[in-house]
Amino acid sequence: MRVFPCTQCGKCCQNVHLAEETRFLDRGDGTCKHYSDSSKQCTVYADRPDICRVDRQYEMNYANRYSWDEFVDLNLQVCAVLAEQPERGPR
Repeated sequence: MRVFPCTQCGKCCQNVHLAEETRFLDRGDGTCKHYSDSSKQCTVYADRPDICRVDRQYEMNYANRYSWDEFVDLNLQVCAVLAEQPERGPR
């Protein structure tokens, strides 16, 4: 299995308001409450929620519908859409 090629750009963390599954993480401006604007990193990365773990989400919810490679490709498509979102800063 190939590793998910995350570049740690933070775009998924800055757009948690866009998906029902991640809205509970919204700190009020669409950005995850665990995202650090100064370091551009997750403050709870080692203990991040399952929804933030691509491999865990695959095992829990998608393995019966997609191959791992298909799932990675679908996630990379989402990454490309998020890359087009404007930069979010602290509010």
